[in-house]
Amino acid sequence: MLSWINFLTRLLNHWFATPLDALLARLGIHPANPAQPINNALTLELIVFTGLILFFMLVRSRLSVEKPGPAQQLAEMTHEFVNNQAEQVMGHGHDPHLPVLTCLLVFILLCNCIGLFPGVDTPTANPSVPLGLALFTFIYYNWNGIRAQGPIGYIKHFMGPVWWIAPLMFPIEIISHLARIMSLTVRLYANMFASDLLTVVFFSLIPPAIPIIFLGLHFGVALIQAYIFMLLTTIYLAEATAHPEHA
Repeated sequence: MLSWINFLTRLLNHWFATPLDALLARLGIHPANPAQPINNALTLELIVFTGLILFFMLVRSRLSVEKPGPAQQLAEMTHEFVNNQAEQVMGHGHDPHLPVLTCLLVFILLCNCIGLFPGVDTPTANPSVPLGLALFTFIYYNWNGIRAQGPIGYIKHFMGPVWWIAPLMFPIEIISHLARIMSLTVRLYANMFASDLLTVVFFSLIPPAIPIIFLGLHFGVALIQAYIFMLLTTIYLAEATAHPEHA
């Protein structure tokens, strides 16, 4: 499987290296290897992304009220789970965010679970992947906070409950929010990297039957970390969109 992924990565670099390098140069980013700006982690992300698109297209084409198929039932169970979690955390007004929260949960879970295949590194064990997800989350919840309350109303969230402590609270809150990027990144990256490393070590040292247990552990870590990332995103959204009287 690893050789197939390497082949696909080389193919993507052959097709897209030049336009991607040009785009990155405009952003002031210079890849260490301009001939291969796409790595295996990004390739695996694209595989997960494509698989999800095909899955949602399949579900959409076969929607049925009377006889829902297995794919539709799985999609409905996932949606119901995320809806219940978001409703408990955010209350009313959570509906517009369900597609994003659901996609975050499923995308991260699938990326985490790729490491269950022998010889394949988990994409989220590469720090650039959790960082990208954390940056998206940071931009998304802040943007929705500004939309919900307006720029001035949202800035007031950073100033504390009384005006005279605002000069102290504002820088603390700004630093705290920026630290969320690092927190989300490190939590997901460190756990998946450690899980990958543990599985590889035990597979190399002891008979295959025993490391199967650690594949179960890896799946548990993958599931928990995807859930935690989605839950923290929901909490940040709730804080950002809550009006002062409900905060």
